[in-house]
Amino acid sequence: MQEKINELKKRIAEAIKDVNSSDTLFQIKMKFLGKSGEVSELMKGMRDVPKEKRPEIGMIFNALKLWAEEQFGKLDKAIKEKELKKQYAAEAIDVTLPGNTMRKGAYHPNTLVKRELISIFAGMGFTVFEGPEIENDYYNFTALNTPADHPARDMQDTFYITGDLLLRTQTSAGQIRVMEKQKPPIKILSPGKVYRSDDDATHSPMFSQMEGLVVDKGITLCDLKGMLDEFARKIFGDGVKTRLRPSYFPFTEPSVEVDVSCFECGGKGCRLCKGTGWIEVLGAGMVNRHVLEGCGIDPDEYSGFAFGMGIERIAMLKYGINNMKLLFEGDTRFLRQFKG
Repeated sequence: MQEKINELKKRIAEAIKDVNSSDTLFQIKMKFLGKSGEVSELMKGMRDVPKEKRPEIGMIFNALKLWAEEQFGKLDKAIKEKELKKQYAAEAIDVTLPGNTMRKGAYHPNTLVKRELISIFAGMGFTVFEGPEIENDYYNFTALNTPADHPARDMQDTFYITGDLLLRTQTSAGQIRVMEKQKPPIKILSPGKVYRSDDDATHSPMFSQMEGLVVDKGITLCDLKGMLDEFARKIFGDGVKTRLRPSYFPFTEPSVEVDVSCFECGGKGCRLCKGTGWIEVLGAGMVNRHVLEGCGIDPDEYSGFAFGMGIERIAMLKYGINNMKLLFEGDTRFLRQFKG
C-alpha cells in the first residue's frame, strides 16, 4: 500500500511539474482528488485492509490527501498571480494618450416639439393632463359623441383589446375625464401616444398627439382663432397666419380644419404647400353641446373649444422631414441633426 502511495505521489508531482494554466491545473486536480479520482480509488482499498491496521493506513491516506491538496494549492496560487499580472498588463491604460471623444446626445425632434408646444400653451395659461393609453369605449368614443355605427369604431381603424377596452385613438378621451371631475373654467393640454391602424410615409400605427380644451363662460370661435394665431407665430415664425375651413368632428360643432400660411414660401406657393400657399396643421372646433351635457356641464351657461394636432406632423413641417418613419427608426445620423 505504501508503495502505491509513493508511486501516486510521483505521478502527481510529474503531472503538475510544467503546468502554467489554472484551468489545466483544475483538470489534473480532479483527475487525482475528484470523487472518482485516483486517490479516492486507492482509498477504496481500505476494505481489504485488516481491521487492526485500518487506523494506521487511514492516517497515511489522510496525509497523502493533505499533501496533494497542499501541492495543488501552492501551484494554483502561483499560477493565478501570474495570470493576474498578465491581465493587468493587457488592460493597462496609457493615461498620456488622448482620451476618446464622447459624442454629445440630442433630444428627439418629437421631444423638442412637445416641449415647445407645452411651453407655448403654458404661457397662455394651459395646464397638462395625461390620460391612460388603454381606454374604454365610453371615454374614447361614446362620451365624445361618436355614434355606434361611426367608421372610426371599425376594427380596421381601432386596436381593440377586448370588446370594451382599446388602445386610445385620440387623447380627447382625457378631456372627458377632466370635464367629469373639474368644474369650469377649464384650460388643459392633453399630450400622449395614440394608436390607429394606419401605416405609410406620413402615418404610423402609433403616433403622438397634443390636444387642448378650453371651457368657460362666453368662449367663442374668435377666441379659438386668436389662440391659434399666437400658436402659429410662435411655432412657425412671425408673419405666419391661420385660416379656418369648415369640417366635421363628432365632438365639436361647428368643426374646422386649421391651415397656416406656408412658412417656406410666404404663401406664394411651393413644393411644401403644393402650390396652394397653405398647409393643414390641425383640427378644432367648438365643443359639442351633447359632450358638455354628458360631462355634467350646462351648455347654456358654458361653452368651449377644443383642438388637436399630431406632434409628428408638426415636427415634420418644422424641420422639413419628408418621411414619418425617420422619427421611429432611431438612426443616429438622422437624430444627430437636431443637436441644440
